[in-house]
Amino acid sequence: MTNNTHRAGREVRNSKALETGARIGLAAYGVVHLLIAWIALQVAWSGGGDASQGGALAMMSDNPVGVALLWVTAIGFVALVFWQLSDAVFGFADEDGAKKAFKKAKAAGRAVLYGFLAGLAFKSAMGSGGGSGNGEETLTARIMSAPAGRWLVGIIGVAIVAAGLYQGYRGLSRRFENELDSSATSGTSGTAIVRLGQVGYTAKGIALTIIGILFVIAAIDYDPQKAGGLDDALKTVREQPFGPFLLTLVAVGLAAFGAYCFGWARHVKRR
Repeated sequence: MTNNTHRAGREVRNSKALETGARIGLAAYGVVHLLIAWIALQVAWSGGGDASQGGALAMMSDNPVGVALLWVTAIGFVALVFWQLSDAVFGFADEDGAKKAFKKAKAAGRAVLYGFLAGLAFKSAMGSGGGSGNGEETLTARIMSAPAGRWLVGIIGVAIVAAGLYQGYRGLSRRFENELDSSATSGTSGTAIVRLGQVGYTAKGIALTIIGILFVIAAIDYDPQKAGGLDDALKTVREQPFGPFLLTLVAVGLAAFGAYCFGWARHVKRR
């Protein structure tokens, strides 16, 4: 990659337009998690609702104001895709070795996630619906039908568990502070942002770990219907002893992550 190309990429990464779009996208990400938390509470105490990212976006499409917000949300997620792709390609110039490769891979993974959410937001805004339905089970069944598909589903499950444990580690160790500018962790407001991040990342880690375990169980039992996404994971928590109370705690954690995203949007670190 030439120096001119690298310099151009850095300029795009640090442009005001992309930064503004990324801030909007992070705020939208926060709204999605607040909606998931609200639906999770309904799941905890009534058993209803689709507590997934798609379900949260579908909820926003129930009124004209929500549809307008969906279009803004979709555009914000697109900006987040370009923001993370620019990091994956041009970012972390001061790093080297395995650490640099890990950060680039993480940025690429986030770009995929935000791209998925952008697609859901556009579909919901256009009235196509964003609920999760049986999508996870259908996809898992297709993977299992492929050669060595059962092993692949198991590997995916282990990878999701690892991602969940890493999210929990980020929360407990406060490693997420690396994505905030220096002003975000000082003063009373900074303390609040850090606490929200700790609780939020830990809750997301728990949810992801449960999703991964469901995939592993599906692989062991050779039953695609036992795999699932966030909605299935939260309903699994509800089925445990004291499940509604445990799910309420998870919902509070997801709401904390949603609130953290607003602080992240305000104090996003420019590289």
